[in-house]
Amino acid sequence: QVQLVESGGGLVQTGGSLRLSCAASGGTFSRSPMGWFRQAPGKERESVAAISWSGGLTYYADSVKGRFTISRDNAERTVYLQMNSLKPEDTAVYYCAGRSGYSRDIAYTLKSEYNIWGQGTQVTVSS
Repeated sequence: QVQLVESGGGLVQTGGSLRLSCAASGGTFSRSPMGWFRQAPGKERESVAAISWSGGLTYYADSVKGRFTISRDNAERTVYLQMNSLKPEDTAVYYCAGRSGYSRDIAYTLKSEYNIWGQGTQVTVSS
């Protein structure tokens, strides 16, 4: 079973950048599609970006297209989320998610499609 640990969150000003990392241990990371989700206070957890296990397919929520980039390094067992041009509305706890068992080589976008979650990392964007 893959275990996930996020890092890289913090406080940044509007327009700034952060890079989140999600390190995986155990399991077969290279065959796990991965996703980034976020949850702001009082709101549902929402999908931000996703990547297929080969890295060839990606998905972005409309709210982050052109600003965020998801990538993965299977040799390093890590998935990244580069966040540029950050806005106050990006403030949330960001979660990394993965799948165990068989997965197609696609970018899964629904939180119900993931069964492995990290503990989350806080991102705060000040105005």
